[in-house]
Amino acid sequence: MIERIKHNSLEWLDITNPSEDDYRLLLDHYHFHPLDIEDCRGTNQRPKIDEYDDYYFLILHFPYFDKGNKFIRIREVKIFWGRDFIITVGKAHWVVKKFFDEINNDLQEGDSDTEQMLATSDQLLYHILNRLMLETNTLVQRVGAEVDLINYDIFNKRARSIIEQISITRRNTILLNTTFKPQLRVLHMFESGGIKGFVNPDQIDMEDYWGNILDQYQKMFDSIEDYGELIEGLSHTFDSLLTNRTNEIMRVLTYFSTIMLPLTVVTGFFGMNVDFPFTTNTTAFWCILGGLALLTALIIVYFRHVTGR
Repeated sequence: MIERIKHNSLEWLDITNPSEDDYRLLLDHYHFHPLDIEDCRGTNQRPKIDEYDDYYFLILHFPYFDKGNKFIRIREVKIFWGRDFIITVGKAHWVVKKFFDEINNDLQEGDSDTEQMLATSDQLLYHILNRLMLETNTLVQRVGAEVDLINYDIFNKRARSIIEQISITRRNTILLNTTFKPQLRVLHMFESGGIKGFVNPDQIDMEDYWGNILDQYQKMFDSIEDYGELIEGLSHTFDSLLTNRTNEIMRVLTYFSTIMLPLTVVTGFFGMNVDFPFTTNTTAFWCILGGLALLTALIIVYFRHVTGR
């Protein structure tokens, strides 16, 4: 399905779920390289930007939360960028579709700010990327809030709940880290001047705008690295807490078993079906009971002296 926005000489085509006819249009009308079309057909492409004489082809990755609002997924954003057009292809990030609909509605209402966004293809691309950065930043802040929550709950909640939270957050931070790292190289090409764009000398200089995109992305990447280190530290702390709790339980069980062992031996000895001296004397029972109590007290005093508790 092809949706189109046209303002002056600039077009924005959003092609969701492209068919073979749509791919043929891109080949025949826009003369895009066949390898770029193959990349559009495929999935799990690496982030990159291909430069040609009259257009650029970008593949970028941006995160979003799944329907369960728990796990982070990655969606590819594929963009053909020319002097007079921006073409987004495939089932891109939901932010792209939402922004496309907003631009379309604002143009129909004659919004001047929206018309300024469509002054050049460079400005339109910047605003698309900026929207994606803002949404990604919101997601990164939420991951940071989850790390803070784990830090607060680690001493208060049950082990099973904390283990689940740590596992999910660790998985999300690792996924974000592996997504951000290779993409930094692509975005550096904008700021360094490796990507010139299509702005004429008498139009807005986009260098500062590309620098803003890179700064936002670098800041998020640094935050993700910090969150990854924090979650690893919290994981080790939680493991230490669990080990300490296990040791405390084993200590109590060991005390109990050690105290009961001599008592069991003595009572087992007198429980044999043989004749013992004083078996008919009721005073012997109380003497044995008192001896067991004294032995128990001596063992407890010994343990407290050894452990210092």
